[in-house]
Amino acid sequence: MEDFKLTAPCLLGVEGLVSRELRDMGAQNVQAQNGHVLFDGTPQMLVRANLCSRFAERIQVEMGTFPACTFDQLFEGVRALPWECWIGREDAFPVKGHCLSSQLHSVPDCQKIIKKAIVERLKNRYHVSWFKESGNLYQVQFLIMKDQVRVMLDTSGIGLHKRGYRRKAAQAPIKETLAAALAALSRVRTDANLYDPCCGSGTILIESAMYAMHMAPGLRRHFTAQQWPQIPEELWEQERGRAQDLILWDAAFTGYGSDINEEAVQLTLENARKAGVGDRIQARQADLADFAPQTEHGCVICNPPYGERLLDLKQAEALYRNMGQVFPARRGWNYTVICSDEIFEHCFGRKADKSRKLYNGMIKCRAYMFYKHP
Repeated sequence: MEDFKLTAPCLLGVEGLVSRELRDMGAQNVQAQNGHVLFDGTPQMLVRANLCSRFAERIQVEMGTFPACTFDQLFEGVRALPWECWIGREDAFPVKGHCLSSQLHSVPDCQKIIKKAIVERLKNRYHVSWFKESGNLYQVQFLIMKDQVRVMLDTSGIGLHKRGYRRKAAQAPIKETLAAALAALSRVRTDANLYDPCCGSGTILIESAMYAMHMAPGLRRHFTAQQWPQIPEELWEQERGRAQDLILWDAAFTGYGSDINEEAVQLTLENARKAGVGDRIQARQADLADFAPQTEHGCVICNPPYGERLLDLKQAEALYRNMGQVFPARRGWNYTVICSDEIFEHCFGRKADKSRKLYNGMIKCRAYMFYKHP
């Protein structure tokens, strides 16, 4: 099969990170747009991106884009696409998607029209009147935004943030892809001493360890496209072997986690073992106010329980003041705190040296970064 168009949906604010990692993987014609990154690739690149992307939410084949203001335009635009290149006569092709700021605003109606258009196209190609849909899954996804239609086939299955290690999570967990983004933005090194004094289920510690060790996040999971005949099975074996070879087993990274909740501590250790980084991460029960690092230099990344998630606003403000006291500006240390509260810097006691707008689920946040010292 020739090269084809791919797209990587992602959290708002991490498009640049996704673009950079895709280029590093060898992707061509990488273009960042709001909430997703477009790129060209071979079947091998499709496999590599699924296995190795830390920051993308999924990898999709882009079937086509076109304008549509009416159902007739939507039907004809979808029917014109080469569905038979992917979907076999027995394969399943359910449809789901979103409509935003468009004249076509009913998602159920758009689903029905898109499904009908694909069926009509495949009827003509396969000369059959109906489809059993008992074979491989080809999930059709669409986005209609400002009267522009984008139609994709999902290759990942469950979202790429599902690495396979977090069977259980503490309250209000951070998404794995966002935790990986924080590690990258904090420039976690292979020999880092990484601290998370609000470790919850250990996601930031685990993602930072995997980032430092160059461990591909998809090595412990399955992908929908593994069943597709268009993607040879040997490509998956080859790319998994390549990813294994890139792991820096001798990296000197150490993660130190703490949490006021003993159950969270045990969850961190359990998840770290499942992720294959259990020997790189320590965790203990401790209050953030008692934060006492064990090394002369290090990096702190944390996702405190801010007001919109677990604590009321007064409790959250007290927590931020404590953080300002136990995270002093000093040589050899940097701190990254992701938070949704606008008053964080005021409570913390100093202005961030840099901040970055990100989204934790549907909550708009900022990653506040402190790295300058007297």
